[in-house]
Amino acid sequence: ADEFQKLVTPQMLPLGFSSQLKTDALTSPVGHACLMHKEDLEEYMQYKAGELCPDDESLTQKLLTGGCEPLPRRRCFARLPAGYKEPFPVPKSFWTSPPDENIIWTAYTCKSFECLNARKKKRIFADCLDCFDLEGRESERWAGSATAGGGLDLSIEEVLSFKPGGSIRIGLDIGGGSGTFAVRMREHNVTIVTTTLNFDGPFNSFISLRGVIPLYLTVSQRFPFFDNTLDIVHSMHVLSNWIPLGMLDFILFDIDRILRPGGILWLDHFFCIENQLNEVYIPMIERLGYKKLRWTVGKKLDRGPELMERYLTAVLEKPF
Repeated sequence: ADEFQKLVTPQMLPLGFSSQLKTDALTSPVGHACLMHKEDLEEYMQYKAGELCPDDESLTQKLLTGGCEPLPRRRCFARLPAGYKEPFPVPKSFWTSPPDENIIWTAYTCKSFECLNARKKKRIFADCLDCFDLEGRESERWAGSATAGGGLDLSIEEVLSFKPGGSIRIGLDIGGGSGTFAVRMREHNVTIVTTTLNFDGPFNSFISLRGVIPLYLTVSQRFPFFDNTLDIVHSMHVLSNWIPLGMLDFILFDIDRILRPGGILWLDHFFCIENQLNEVYIPMIERLGYKKLRWTVGKKLDRGPELMERYLTAVLEKPF
């Protein structure tokens, strides 16, 4: 497509060679995996420049999960939700469901938050069936004060208590669902960026309407943060045995790259099969050389005890 060719063609710097950049041109960093999805990429880049972008969120996410990341830029205007209303102010936005009018529902099976919240009543298995219901289980996640014994379910206060007051300031939540972890942390004066995709629900829009920051990013992409900069990295359920071992190893080292010395890695309900835990995942995690501030293993029973699944919740400190 012409628009794709215009995007990826190196653009000469107006002032010539830059001694700081060590180049005389800039090139769009579109990954080579985009070219593995030529037909989808052609469709994605077929639009009229200067007009409304196509209503193609499903295609967008298909490209992302296929490795076409970052997506090519486009010269078209993002569609706006019909009847868009001003978001609720902070802190009301944290725990108030936004209006349906603030979402473009085309790509999703449900067309309202009422429909999304009703999914939990159906007999299907999914990790985030009820995470848009801010009056349900979401209202209890990571809540409460520090506990002496601990367990799989840790509170924000308990984890923050491992470090001097105020030393955890900024961080990342990998695959953070509807953004509740980021909201809880913001209530404790910690800024969290949440990565998430829109798997049959408007997760990114919902997070932003709550007043915290979404990052439309898969687990495959290198985290867009500089080395040794974040105080905490958290992941609940996402970093688990569904990720290929080779990729998970790269992810863990990328987490180590962006965590500052003394930073916290909070593996929250990491799950796998019992025999995998000791043979594969514990050695992989311990290879980082982090100090174990909390390490708890428990049974994962939501899909039945016969599967022999286990949870690991660990709070780990990067060495100085």
